[in-house]
Amino acid sequence: MGRSRRTIPEELLLLALDPTTGTTAQPQSLDLGLAGAQLVELALAGRIAPDGDRIAVVMPRPTGDPTLDSALELLRRRGSPVRAVHWIGGPRLGLRQIYLAHLERCGMVHAVAGQMCGVLPTTRYQATDTAISREIRARLDSAIRTGVPPDPRTAALAALAHAVGLGKHLYPGNEGRSSRSRLRDLIRHDPMGGLVAHAVMDVQNGVAAQPRRDRAPAPPPPARATANGVPMQARRTGAMARAAAH
Repeated sequence: MGRSRRTIPEELLLLALDPTTGTTAQPQSLDLGLAGAQLVELALAGRIAPDGDRIAVVMPRPTGDPTLDSALELLRRRGSPVRAVHWIGGPRLGLRQIYLAHLERCGMVHAVAGQMCGVLPTTRYQATDTAISREIRARLDSAIRTGVPPDPRTAALAALAHAVGLGKHLYPGNEGRSSRSRLRDLIRHDPMGGLVAHAVMDVQNGVAAQPRRDRAPAPPPPARATANGVPMQARRTGAMARAAAH
């Protein structure tokens, strides 16, 4: 995969990067969103495809992007389709830092060292070219404003931005309420983006890992038997009946 086109994980991270503070919005959920963004990018590259609520590898050939190829290889090793919610809810901690370092290597951001309270070392990230972030944001704004169905890449980016809670960062306050609602509505324009966005939200909401099934009513507990094999409850009922007869 060439570098002429930014990947969805890269764009999601650039959207989340606050140009004023140099930190990312929604850091707790952003790792989940980046894991989902990897799935969408691999699907757009023809390497994986949705199979119900599962993800199946259809072409294991590397893309040329090291971070995506690492995810593709992990999916291939599973041997069978994996549920999107399982994949996204798996051990993905640190993905945000991996992509920040990746963006720095690609020259899209640069790290700024600092200190918190004059003691604790910190690292903030500033976009090297703010025009890139503005262009990404303009695509979302256009889709929200015009109501025209966006291209699959923009639709998936919108779905993931909503899923990780970036709506309130991009369109804050009461004046941004309608834009946040339209951002959420863009989920329906890309099936793969919608699948992973819902999986991201399910993981955040603590949805059970296994599919929900209709459960049959539990059978009554077995009666406790006495030494001669007669259920205790039956013996008590019989004794009460005999006492009443006398």
